Amino acid sequence: MKYSLSYLLSGDNGQELTSGVAQARLEEEVLSILPEFGEAFIFSLRDILEVSQANYKIHLHLTSKEKLTLFDLGYSYEDFLRVLSRLRNQLLLKDMLMHETVRKTGTQAEFVYFDETGKQLQKGNCEPQLYETGVVVIPEKGEIVRIPYSDLSEIREEDFTLVINTESGEKIVFSKMGRQFDPFKKTLSDLMNELTLKVQSCFKELLPKADPSVIRRAARFMKEGRAARRSDIESISPELWKELEKKLGTVGIEEEYGFLKSLAQQEKLCIGLKRGLLGDLTGEYLWFLIPIYGMNPEEPGNAVAMEAASAEDGGKATYFFRIVSRKDYQNFKNVEDLHREVENFIKRTNRCMLAINFRREPIYLPDERLEEPQYQKYKFAIAKIPALRELRELFVGRVIHSSPEQWKQDVMDLLKFNISTQNDNLKWSKNENKSAEN
Repeated sequence: MKYSLSYLLSGDNGQELTSGVAQARLEEEVLSILPEFGEAFIFSLRDILEVSQANYKIHLHLTSKEKLTLFDLGYSYEDFLRVLSRLRNQLLLKDMLMHETVRKTGTQAEFVYFDETGKQLQKGNCEPQLYETGVVVIPEKGEIVRIPYSDLSEIREEDFTLVINTESGEKIVFSKMGRQFDPFKKTLSDLMNELTLKVQSCFKELLPKADPSVIRRAARFMKEGRAARRSDIESISPELWKELEKKLGTVGIEEEYGFLKSLAQQEKLCIGLKRGLLGDLTGEYLWFLIPIYGMNPEEPGNAVAMEAASAEDGGKATYFFRIVSRKDYQNFKNVEDLHREVENFIKRTNRCMLAINFRREPIYLPDERLEEPQYQKYKFAIAKIPALRELRELFVGRVIHSSPEQWKQDVMDLLKFNISTQNDNLKWSKNENKSAEN
């Protein structure tokens, strides 16, 4: 579709780069600006990080740190916003869900979305869609919002209004659903129950003689694949934790786990188990978080190891992250403060892995590789998920599985590197045999 308008492109310092009168053309994945007398330019909809509006002007904030302002749309202003939002949301929806199956569409509603402080972020008409592991809000104007079911802390009905609260303090209120209110509410309840039963079913297989109350309590710690702490699982059933460790052998990462465990803070070990990760596929997917730290700054530390694997796709690499700044790590006075840092890291990592459906590429790919066509789909997730951006900053390096001996040597080299420098921007790189600036 084409629209007549005026435009202003400014740099990251606010300085005008170019402006004029033009035709704007919206297509499936791109926005083109076609000036009357000037050089045309094109933007991928993935390059638009944020859309804001004020005084009938539309501001597009770009990945290049430039800003494109569109105005003088006249009566086409509202239509342009709707079409831009629809095309961009269709693209972002495909990028974010990564092959997840949709379970309910076709519901129309009004919504209000609040952040953890109670500030209103978005409101208006929308289509709420239900997927296998999360609810997605597709606004008529504005950006999609996806919340995993495992992040929902409370759902309540108030006079045909559905109020959804998250564990992080955000809130979404749906209203004016009409006849779709009850079907939507039922499907949402059914999907959340399905995920809970999947986890309980896994635990029942691990401990067939366990008391049902043990299974239910353990499932709360590991809903939708979250990695649970050893101390939490053992507080319910020490036998269950032992069975979870044995289960790592079925996906081929038991040896790696055992080696890293020998270096770790034992009570902070975490294991997660997820079923049905890739849409309709039903294989089991296991992953672990192993914090390695202590009060001796000369020993391997300030690191959390992460690995994930399934029976169909065995472990290929182990990923390492800093717990805190390398300079700060040397100055911690007691291990309790480090324990708290690790607890926060585990919470953030759980949210991040659920949000990106356990893909590791968005975590370790350097910025320049995100410009390659096959990886551009990750740019929106990185821009919009704070936990993912933080993990990318904390990422130290990954150790590829070659031979067991080589893997162990590389792990120790990485851990040694991690405490040998105070520069947080340096990443471990085996191929270069030296640190690489990312």
